[in-house]
Amino acid sequence: MNASTKKTAVVTGAGSGIGRTVALALAGAGWSLALAGRRSGALEETAAAAGAGADVLCVPTDVSDPGDVDALYAAVAERYGRLDLLFNNAGTFGPGGVALEDITYEAWKQAVDVNLTGSFLCAQGAFRMMKEQDPQGGRIINNGSISAHVPRPNSIAYTATKHAMTGLTKSLSLDGRAYGIACGQIDIGNAATEMTERMRTGILQADGRLAVEPVMDAGDVARMVLHMAELPLGANVQFATVMATAMPYIGRG
Repeated sequence: MNASTKKTAVVTGAGSGIGRTVALALAGAGWSLALAGRRSGALEETAAAAGAGADVLCVPTDVSDPGDVDALYAAVAERYGRLDLLFNNAGTFGPGGVALEDITYEAWKQAVDVNLTGSFLCAQGAFRMMKEQDPQGGRIINNGSISAHVPRPNSIAYTATKHAMTGLTKSLSLDGRAYGIACGQIDIGNAATEMTERMRTGILQADGRLAVEPVMDAGDVARMVLHMAELPLGANVQFATVMATAMPYIGRG
């Protein structure tokens, strides 16, 4: 991209994992970036990995806090003046591996606050900015999950919030039509990150077994997000599933 075509993206959960990998792919393609996440040190590490020539703004943000999210978009508006992309990625596995009857209210609420409410707040802030800017429009890509389709054992909080993400995506797509705002969802299965290390050592299956599962390079996810991000706004990948080829999804259980 040259100076006249350079676009700006917000990436949440940008301090590690999929968020960091996608941020680096966007930076490599010439995007200006606002990196959001709870840990300022981790955001700075992502910014450093993007290289000295990258245009990166680090904004420590708790996505479940409306004030933090407002401050994030205020910083983007001040620095860049517009927003072309939100990669709505921040999330938590929550009380994974805990039997349903033993999940505390606090653990349930934390998963909902981050995965669902946080995703809504970030999407709402992006929507407002994209609707009001000139030229109008932009794109939101939500990070769903294979769990937006099928659950793992003992994952009710994570699975419920990821199913809800699909409804968020569809509503954003519908409500954004009039303003040139496109919204799609990427459902990821077993990308190799810090959060999926347990796949390599054995994870509970629906039949009660512990089994090692295949993983894929997180860079494969980043390439798909970059493809979705760089489509013209007249075209949209509504839903994409990117997964390790041999993971137990088709026929899971």
